Amino acid sequence: MPPSEDSLLEVTGVTVRFPGHTAVDSVDLRVAEREVVCLLGPSGSGKSTLLRVVAGLQPTDSGRVLLAGRDQTGIPAHRRGVGLMFQDHQLFPQRDVAGNVRFGLRMQGVGRPEAEQRVTQLLSLVGLPGSGRRAITSLSGGEQQRVALARALAPRPHLLMLDEPLGQLDRSLRERLVVELRQLFRSLGTTVLAVTHDQGEAFALADRVVVLRDGRIAQSGSPAEVWQRPASEFVARFLGFHNVVRSRTTGDTADTAWGVVPVPAGAPQGPGRLLIRPGGVRLTAAGAVLHCTVRARTFRGDHVVLLLTPGRGPDLEASCSLRDAPAEGERVGVTFDRDEVVPLPG
Repeated sequence: MPPSEDSLLEVTGVTVRFPGHTAVDSVDLRVAEREVVCLLGPSGSGKSTLLRVVAGLQPTDSGRVLLAGRDQTGIPAHRRGVGLMFQDHQLFPQRDVAGNVRFGLRMQGVGRPEAEQRVTQLLSLVGLPGSGRRAITSLSGGEQQRVALARALAPRPHLLMLDEPLGQLDRSLRERLVVELRQLFRSLGTTVLAVTHDQGEAFALADRVVVLRDGRIAQSGSPAEVWQRPASEFVARFLGFHNVVRSRTTGDTADTAWGVVPVPAGAPQGPGRLLIRPGGVRLTAAGAVLHCTVRARTFRGDHVVLLLTPGRGPDLEASCSLRDAPAEGERVGVTFDRDEVVPLPG
């Protein structure tokens, strides 16, 4: 991978092996200035190991890391100019809020007047103005997360790295803070490499999502690209899609265990697999290509997810409005929407 002038971070051919296990396998990755990239994947996919490699906390078996064009081989973590924020925050309980935020500035030798000004600015940025004298133990989980973020940002790192930063917070707080984080990073122009196993968090935060599987990149793209066009059955199922079936495409239709399914223009011909999004499983009283029994229904706020058992083939998930949702045990007819069908590699 040749050097790129607009890349702040370049990872080239990085491999990390542990006894009996390759955690990261010849990974190439670039992160541009001001870009927010989320590494997404199940446990054991290598995302946290890759983050630790970039931070200088994990040696590699091969490959190299460049920051702003400078090879980081042999450069320790504290001299790489990166900021780190972990899931457990790792705040100092014996220091107050200001003391925690000021810690990285002291390590850099920043004078007290400048440090105090920077601490005041950062606490205001993260929504904690005037809280410098508060004890860490008096803070809620969300407030501790904000202090940890301010501490990571204080030394003005070239690259901010987040490892499951919202993992210990409840869902409503995570959803609120992830929006605030994205707005903050945009306003500061911060370059971010984040790790998460939560696709909702990744899609809300990132400019680009990188899905890892067994130490390799399974797909990289914008949140919309990854969500709308998963690159493989693994990515589709990891994102929570269950309607994946073997197929044989001829022209603009495919033969499947669920019958004939329309496919989008340009779909690869011959054997493969199809993903049908739940919204593309349409309930109908006429012209059905498949008849199913409603086995279960799950309320999701603005819609209902149905689990359908067809007369042939595996179960299907469908999505519809609450008003139109049939009852459990009811028989329904099904057709498929071409626009919600995604061909996958066989």
